[in-house]
Amino acid sequence: MKALIVIDVQKDYFENGNFPLEGALQASEQTKKILENFRSLHLPVIHIQHISLQEEAIFFKPYTEGAEIHPNVKPIDGEIVITKYSPNSFIKTNLQKHLQKYEVNELVICGMMTHMCVDATVRAAKDFGYQCTLIADACATRELEFSGKKATAQEVQTAFLSALSYYYAEIKTTEEYLQANNK
Repeated sequence: MKALIVIDVQKDYFENGNFPLEGALQASEQTKKILENFRSLHLPVIHIQHISLQEEAIFFKPYTEGAEIHPNVKPIDGEIVITKYSPNSFIKTNLQKHLQKYEVNELVICGMMTHMCVDATVRAAKDFGYQCTLIADACATRELEFSGKKATAQEVQTAFLSALSYYYAEIKTTEEYLQANNK
């Protein structure tokens, strides 16, 4: 059985949010296409919503509009919403229980941020034995800096997707995934 995991597609990551990502709107539109496909096939959909409990947090604060799931991927009745408090969607959540309940062995993953929560969740999923497909254009990230050197959002995206493709996940575009799964 296959399930869709939609990670942290929340308002703070969009324009006018507290922590906007490059390409968030486009990624959410691609995620919506994958989501509609899963809904049409009556396959399990699990939304992950990050809430920051640290006092100094600047985004995803509890009970704020920015922490809400974006309207492009808003859950519908019957879809599971799991709240998490760390980057890895499996840590201190019931994600694994839900996947076991549905006898899931394959995950399709979309979401935000590619270099943080998506990366942590994909790696953990593989460690739990799931076959993972990560939808590259249904993910978004941001520019990063380390030791005075900057990497553009596109460079970060490329680096993390290429690292995950080596062992952890098959990387596909929305179009590639939908073409392969609508035959």
